[in-house]
Amino acid sequence: MALHSSAVCFNGVAFSRRNFMSCRRQTVKVSAFTCPPLSSVARLNVTGKAVSGNDAPETKDNSLVVCFGEMLIDFVPTISGLSLAESPAFKKAPGGAPANVAVGISRLGGSSAFIGKVGEDEFGYMLADILKENNVHSEGMRFDPGARTALAFVTLRNDGEREFMFYRNPSADMLLEESELDYDLIRKAKIFHYGSISLITEPCKSAHIAAAKAAKDAGVILSYDPNLRLPLWPSAESAREGIKSMWEIADIIKISEEEISFLTKGEDPYDDAVVRKLYHPNLKLLLVTEGPDGCRYYTKDFSGRVKGLKVDAVDTTGAGDAFVAGILSQLAVDLSLLQEEDRLRDALKFANACGALAVMERGAIPALPTGEVVLDALLKSVA
Repeated sequence: MALHSSAVCFNGVAFSRRNFMSCRRQTVKVSAFTCPPLSSVARLNVTGKAVSGNDAPETKDNSLVVCFGEMLIDFVPTISGLSLAESPAFKKAPGGAPANVAVGISRLGGSSAFIGKVGEDEFGYMLADILKENNVHSEGMRFDPGARTALAFVTLRNDGEREFMFYRNPSADMLLEESELDYDLIRKAKIFHYGSISLITEPCKSAHIAAAKAAKDAGVILSYDPNLRLPLWPSAESAREGIKSMWEIADIIKISEEEISFLTKGEDPYDDAVVRKLYHPNLKLLLVTEGPDGCRYYTKDFSGRVKGLKVDAVDTTGAGDAFVAGILSQLAVDLSLLQEEDRLRDALKFANACGALAVMERGAIPALPTGEVVLDALLKSVA
């Protein structure tokens, strides 16, 4: 749905808004991302037109973000504060961290694609339709006739935090094979985004490694959100090893405070020296999300903290994915943000607002904001 072009201004810097497309997940505790009044905000890249999910992207110059991994159904309770057994009913909501990011980018007006596997069942077809409806390229999606689409039942506490119970023994997402990868799609990407759940079991683990290698060899920027789900791993140590196995090749990494503590075996996630231990020589940007307090950023040359927008959290599922979608939607258009701290901070204010707005509705993908909604929220924060 195209919106009429309009312009707004922060301290003399214009934002243009047009062609926004309308239409989320994490077990690490992630609260609403917040954003205080903006003193200065550079032009944000939210003018791109989302392309149809049926049309394959043609060149790497189109700022395409390819997201690799799982897509599933979250069953979210209609009443917060109850256990799974006590919940009287659940709302069916599409989710899966990489898919959430893909949809989030498209809703912000960017170009995105999803690579992964679902069951050849009603839920799998439903998820494919959701990608299409949200203009996410889905030619890399595969259907497994012998396995079901993954399900996750979510417990919501009164503060919006979650616990998960997964049904995937095995689910279709675990069975993606290297021979099923769409290498042409991977090589056309500007950014290749992935998590760690697809590294837990074979054959998906080998497919994940092959896809990331193909992207790296093609000069694609690699983005990594470990998205720790400890109950899915055989052990804590295997989770650390698996997550770190794809660490050194990533150009951009987003982690939470809890994930820092986990990876460093209990060290202080608020200590910059501890965070810097996770910064490898080829990394371009390390982001640490801090729930309601916003995020921290680290590059070779500078670091800092960006606060965000205060909201009342209903369901924090997908807040981190909305944040990732927000920052990748900016970087896919202009990678020079990585070298300019002021402009990077502006992009992170935008990403924080994306994360905050995503916690105001139940479910992951249903709550992802459009670019217009994000800009309106940022405008109101300085009014």
